[in-house]
Amino acid sequence: MKADRTLDCYGLLCPMPIIKTAQEFKKMKIGEVLEVLSTDEGIKSDMPAWCKATGNEFLGLDEKEGEYKVYVRKKIHYE
Repeated sequence: MKADRTLDCYGLLCPMPIIKTAQEFKKMKIGEVLEVLSTDEGIKSDMPAWCKATGNEFLGLDEKEGEYKVYVRKKIHYE
């Protein structure tokens, strides 16, 4: 999947990947896609839940040997 930006969250545990994603979204335009790189297995459930709660779009997840690539599209404006 093609992303407009990549956010490296390797080594960070919950809730930091979600917090970092929210911070990065403040810099992004609506419609842009963010790739989040993580080693925290919790991101598999945390990111879809965050997207549902905030109105952003969860696009999918790739998992390989304990590393996760999560793709989310910004759908709302952040202040």
